Amino acid sequence: MNCRVCGGALEPKVTDLPFKIGDTTIVIIRATPVLQCGQCGETELEGPAMQRVDSLLAAVDRSAELEVVRFAA
Repeated sequence: MNCRVCGGALEPKVTDLPFKIGDTTIVIIRATPVLQCGQCGETELEGPAMQRVDSLLAAVDRSAELEVVRFAA
């Protein structure tokens, strides 16, 4: 699979990803499996990982300014 930004090769990695939820909440999901471009660093989530991220973000306390959760529960 190639990067949509630069065309470089995507490699499986595990990294921490930040997400902004609404105007005031930031969520960091630790140890998220991604495909990352070796050239530009762009990341992509595959289907199952994106579904897990969606469920984690849906369960976030939106009154908090910052929340850190682990990908694997």
